[in-house]
Amino acid sequence: MLNQPILSNHDLRDEIKAYWSLRAETFDSQPGHEIFSEDERSAWHSLLRKHLGDGTGRAALDLACGTAVVSHLLDDLSFKVTGIDWSEAMLERARAKAKKRGRQIRFLMGDAERTMEDDNSYDVITNRHLVWTLVDPVACFREWHRVLKPSGRLLIIDGDFVNPTLVSRLAKKLSALLVKVGFGGSGQQNGPHTPALAQTHQSILSRVHFSQGARAEAVVELLKQAGFDKITVDTRLGAIHRSQRKNFSFLKGLERATQHRYAICAEKQG
Repeated sequence: MLNQPILSNHDLRDEIKAYWSLRAETFDSQPGHEIFSEDERSAWHSLLRKHLGDGTGRAALDLACGTAVVSHLLDDLSFKVTGIDWSEAMLERARAKAKKRGRQIRFLMGDAERTMEDDNSYDVITNRHLVWTLVDPVACFREWHRVLKPSGRLLIIDGDFVNPTLVSRLAKKLSALLVKVGFGGSGQQNGPHTPALAQTHQSILSRVHFSQGARAEAVVELLKQAGFDKITVDTRLGAIHRSQRKNFSFLKGLERATQHRYAICAEKQG
């Protein structure tokens, strides 16, 4: 019995779940997560309409919904929305927000990679900043393909947060320098707010499938493997970034605007 390895059923997915549960407390206070202006809300509505159209009562599944920011945007557009998240802490805030706003949004505790939803049950599936965290994206995309109705659409909103552009690197270094000399700190942060959370974030990022960055072209190839068709990549998110900029420092806004961020719309063949 000596020197045998200690076995554990606590895996990377458990770490991801625990991490986002800890982030729930401050999630809605951070620009880039919650919406802080009507200009930003309008920009998000435009993006969703562009790829999904108006809801007209169609069924939408918002995966890894968090505190339901995107769920509310879909509800604004008259989709019949179900939000799924595996963090009870996030769902508590999502339910409270929907109750306060008088929204009829259905929330379920569940796993975005194994939804347990019926075949061909949703017209639309959305997720924001989920794909970069996936351990097995092809299996996950096949699950989403199964749940979508024929001719249903998937909208992924994500980005490569690993490989910053030259402008982004310079902005980050200058921002850190200004903080060090006492001239930084204006604008709000939208990432991990403690060194421990930042370390956990980096540890998780180093072990997920897209540890080298979730490039749009790589996501598209995996969507094709999962059976999706009519795939388009939209990198024209400037209206959203401009509306968010007032809530960031100048350098943080510049860094965000130059990152590789995108919306990918894919269809299940009818």
